[in-house]
Amino acid sequence: MKILIASDLHGSTYSSEKILSLDNKFNFEKIILLGDINYSGARNVPPSDYYPINVCKNLSLLKDKLILIRGNCDSRVDEFVLGIEFKDKIELDIENHHLVLTHGDLYSENDFNFNKGDIFMYGHTHIYVLEKNNEHFVLNPGSLTLPKNNNPKTYAIYDTDKEEISLFDIDDKLIKTLAVD
Repeated sequence: MKILIASDLHGSTYSSEKILSLDNKFNFEKIILLGDINYSGARNVPPSDYYPINVCKNLSLLKDKLILIRGNCDSRVDEFVLGIEFKDKIELDIENHHLVLTHGDLYSENDFNFNKGDIFMYGHTHIYVLEKNNEHFVLNPGSLTLPKNNNPKTYAIYDTDKEEISLFDIDDKLIKTLAVD
């Protein structure tokens, strides 16, 4: 099974189209969006292709695959328009791994007890992270729209069959792969 993980689209039409394109290529079982989907917030300059209506239209095509985390820039109207409940955190089991999903503004890695092989996923910082921390794994897919610290625009794919998470830039160039076995 392949799962797309992305974060911090901030209303970018292009980023939502990139998600559609990746899904057409890989036919993901699930698509995890770790918050800040439609709005840029008061600290970010809106992207040049900022149009949350298009983002909602594009993501609604993937409604049955989406797992949505509420970010600090998301609003209740997003849930209404998309017809999907946003959660502040979600814990779920996929294959042999326990996943903890959050945006990163309300909860941090230190708020959870992890077992060997657990995977903590968060967004918010717009800076990608893919590492092993003691016996668990940590992923921040960065931002598809507004990366920080001179990072590229990024997303991640979790391949449960290969038991690995790979981080890619927006042009699909592999940045890093980490075995999560």
